[in-house]
Amino acid sequence: MSTRHKNRLISLAAGAALVATLTPGAGVATAEAEPPRVLVFAKTAGYRHASITTGVQALEELGEGAGLAVDATEDAGAFTPENLGRYRAVVFLSTTGDVLDAGQQAAFESYISAGGGYAGVHAASDTEYDWPWYGGLVGAYFKGHPAIQPAVVRVADRAHASTAHLGPEWPRTDEWYNYRTNPRERVHVLAALDESTYSGGDMGDHPIAWCHDYAGGRSWYTGGGHTHESYAEPAFRAHLLGGLRYAAGLVQADCRPESGYTPLFDGTGTEGWRQAGPGGFTLADGTLTSYDGLGMLWYAAREFRSYSLKLDWRVAGDDNSGIFIGFPASDDPWSAVNNGYEVQIDATDAPDRTTGSVYGFQAADIAARDAALNPPGEWNTFELKVRGERLKVYLNGVKINDFTNRDPARSLLQGHVGIQNHGTGDDVSFRNIRIKESPARKKDLVARK
Repeated sequence: MSTRHKNRLISLAAGAALVATLTPGAGVATAEAEPPRVLVFAKTAGYRHASITTGVQALEELGEGAGLAVDATEDAGAFTPENLGRYRAVVFLSTTGDVLDAGQQAAFESYISAGGGYAGVHAASDTEYDWPWYGGLVGAYFKGHPAIQPAVVRVADRAHASTAHLGPEWPRTDEWYNYRTNPRERVHVLAALDESTYSGGDMGDHPIAWCHDYAGGRSWYTGGGHTHESYAEPAFRAHLLGGLRYAAGLVQADCRPESGYTPLFDGTGTEGWRQAGPGGFTLADGTLTSYDGLGMLWYAAREFRSYSLKLDWRVAGDDNSGIFIGFPASDDPWSAVNNGYEVQIDATDAPDRTTGSVYGFQAADIAARDAALNPPGEWNTFELKVRGERLKVYLNGVKINDFTNRDPARSLLQGHVGIQNHGTGDDVSFRNIRIKESPARKKDLVARK
């Protein structure tokens, strides 16, 4: 619920987030006087991909369209602290073999630890096998591949900037790598190959694109990009651009490893959900979008206690919605307002009624919120972590609120969850609502006073 302060434009929050993302850690250059810069590194000491030249050109074009200055080199001498400090991200484009000496490796490690970004494309995983730190950065080393052929990529995360434009299935042709190890436990998987749709996959569970926080910086990798044709595909180019923007810190994402979640809404239907009050949600492209109201779509199939609830959301502009938790079953949306708690989405209200706040009870950490928040038109991810009477709110992987219920009229110990449709003109979309339950612990059952 929000009485919005219309004189506070959502662009202020987005602007604050952009300023924050352009303020790097020590040793990484600021970008106030010029566009953010990205270094594309394409040195090979083993097999050389003919598509490197095409890939460099595509990245230069994508960078120009996104306001990024792209420099390309095959000179490992570029890996000095002073030179790397000029860049928001470094792209390893189909590098192979041992491409950096010990001093250059140390400079790159320092760059990442200072908050720098890395993007690896295709054979970036066929690089620096004797440098374990780099293996951790890229996520997995190349093992082998079958012949170039069509396959279906299953998109797991449709909120990340590199995959949000894709549907649940992404059929395309490329050279499909097998990896020496499965990185899933260490990275956040964005997409995986369906090995039943092509010949030669040997991993079973087969991640092909992922992201993760690593050693103080950001890492994104895609296994695609072997063929010249890849760099002309609009969907693959958008995939590259999203990865580049994430690596450069221009867009935020929850890139923590994720496993064990059960879908409550997977994009195919709303079984188990029920509308309370007027208005509702349309379902298209695996996305629920609010209309009219004031109402709420709530998961009526069961209540939850001690859980992590994750969901992806996007606002079109200055729009209002929220996530309700801890309320009893009712087809009156005001029951959730009066008996549960709302975690707010609207970014333009008072501090205790803005994105990440426990509405009317506790404001989010506004500085952390602004640094983590993506602007209208971009997807964001919430995690609401409930343990007893304690609620932690994470925005794009960053903790922005830590609230303990002490109201005797309310309780987080058990209840339903729901998403709000606030009213006409409030266009808020949701994807991939999932939950992971865990046993309640005695220390989490905080006494209310």
